Amino acid sequence: MAKIIETREISKIYKMGNQTVEALKSISIEINKGEYVAFMGPSGSGKSTLMNIIGCLDTPTAGNYVLNDNDVSDLTENELAEIRNKEIGFVFQTFNLLPRATSLENVALPLIYAGYGKSDRDEIAMQALANVGLGDRADHKPNELSGGQRQRVAIARALVNNPSIILADEPTGNLDSKTSYDIMDLFQDLHESGNTIIMVTHEDDIAHYAHRIIRLRDGLVETDELNASITRREKPQVIE
Repeated sequence: MAKIIETREISKIYKMGNQTVEALKSISIEINKGEYVAFMGPSGSGKSTLMNIIGCLDTPTAGNYVLNDNDVSDLTENELAEIRNKEIGFVFQTFNLLPRATSLENVALPLIYAGYGKSDRDEIAMQALANVGLGDRADHKPNELSGGQRQRVAIARALVNNPSIILADEPTGNLDSKTSYDIMDLFQDLHESGNTIIMVTHEDDIAHYAHRIIRLRDGLVETDELNASITRREKPQVIE
């Protein structure tokens, strides 16, 4: 498989007053196109910092980050914003939907920055909503949707630009157990369709939907292992 992400001995140091916090210490990982990877670790382990660097929301203090054969370690903020819009689809714990916008308008937002006209935006966004089972909720605003439906809108928004990778930061953190498993079933479908998925979670049962689990501790990779017990939904058989 083609390599899509490579970090080469990246570190991240934050200055907090007189204190220096080393959030990441010489992290080197590779992720191939089509992989489904979970980052796990306790609070302060560096998993969110690593996610932010991989998502081009932050840059490493030292080392190199290569995304799709492009070294993005030292790009300007405007260049990083362009990479984020083209290459990365984000799914957040808190959904991050515009409260006064409809589902269709929320999903279409990345397409505005990509330069699409309104009719094209609406058509593409409508298809993205249909793909996550919410074609009939296009005119609903976030407060008219359940938590699971809001997360599906966020996933549709993440997919609308056909990104290279989907980054999911605690995607089930604000959902009840049943809805969480429904969302993870959707991620399973997305992965089976060929999407590259990287997820941050502190929940062991959610991490086991991923095919590879990277555990961090104190800014270092503690373990990086293939998941031998993948949780997967059994799809009903079609009887012809």
